[in-house]
Amino acid sequence: MTDRTTDCTTDSTPDRPSDSPTRGSAPLARGRSLPPWSLLAAGALLGGLAGGAYGVVKAPVYTATSYVVAVPAEGSDPQSALGFAQAYGRVATQVAVLGDAQVWAGVSVGTLKKNVRTATSPDAPMVAVSATSARPDLAADMANAVSRALTRHANDSERSTRVELQEFARATRPTEASSASSTVTGLVGTAAGGLLGGLALLVRPRRAPQTPPAASVPGPALAADTRGQL
Repeated sequence: MTDRTTDCTTDSTPDRPSDSPTRGSAPLARGRSLPPWSLLAAGALLGGLAGGAYGVVKAPVYTATSYVVAVPAEGSDPQSALGFAQAYGRVATQVAVLGDAQVWAGVSVGTLKKNVRTATSPDAPMVAVSATSARPDLAADMANAVSRALTRHANDSERSTRVELQEFARATRPTEASSASSTVTGLVGTAAGGLLGGLALLVRPRRAPQTPPAASVPGPALAADTRGQL
């Protein structure tokens, strides 16, 4: 008895996957293969470069400070001088004082109001007048001009306040910039870049767990050959 076998003409060669991967997946695959600390290193490097460049490009700023002191009149309460020093520190940047100071400083009231600051002490009747400018000589001129105008306005009302305002120390031309150097801005940029890199490391997508390969199933041609041999 002759076994009848069905002539099945099938292509037993499995389909080959494409040898060239998708172009868009190549950079993503390379990015996923980088170690996690590379984000920190890249962020710190870019931040340091940006901070250092900012420190080099930005113009230096100079600060000059002058001091005036409140002196109580004879027979008045010494504690009152401390209170008036606090008050004079608040009015030093008002338009009434800056209007006179602009004549001696050679700048506008707006420039003085933007670049002049005052500070007082709770323990001493002293007012510190600080001015900032890109020119060290102009910074000293502005600080001295505001101190001079403040002293003049305070002494106009000495009879009623019984407190005299006197010049304690004139502002001198600064020799070093008060703004941060390129080294400092570079370190700040490095720290900020490292922090951003760490945040990017925390929010980056996690890798999907690898699944085991599926079991292979014999093709139709192999199954037909098996039935013919039985």
